[in-house]
Amino acid sequence: MLHDHRLEFNASQLEHFGMDEFIKIIKHELCHYHLHLAGNGYKHQDQAFKRLLRQVGGSRYCGAIPGTCNRSLVRYIYQCEHCRQRYERRRRLDTKKYVCGKCRGKLLLIEGKKLSDKKNKKGVDVIVDFVVN
Repeated sequence: MLHDHRLEFNASQLEHFGMDEFIKIIKHELCHYHLHLAGNGYKHQDQAFKRLLRQVGGSRYCGAIPGTCNRSLVRYIYQCEHCRQRYERRRRLDTKKYVCGKCRGKLLLIEGKKLSDKKNKKGVDVIVDFVVN
């Protein structure tokens, strides 16, 4: 933790991916620590961090532990009206702007959330679930 200068590691990473990967994770965290104390850019997007990480051979990303991944919440399902290709999305698509990547056909919203015409007490649109048959 940056505020108290403690480094914390997940032992499950060691169990699932072995000592070599765990050492790369330790190097990654030590790069953050060193750069923070030196007053340099210590965030993932900072060039100083990327450069130091390459120099020491730390890992840029660690693997996801099986069974612990947060699965994306699929809110919208679109389907091409021509080839029936399905697209699962978390965010809404503008079907006037986007077309099927496979055949360039029109996309139809099959399932999702839609803004209703109803307003709540504060005058904000209410989101309701719906299914298109």
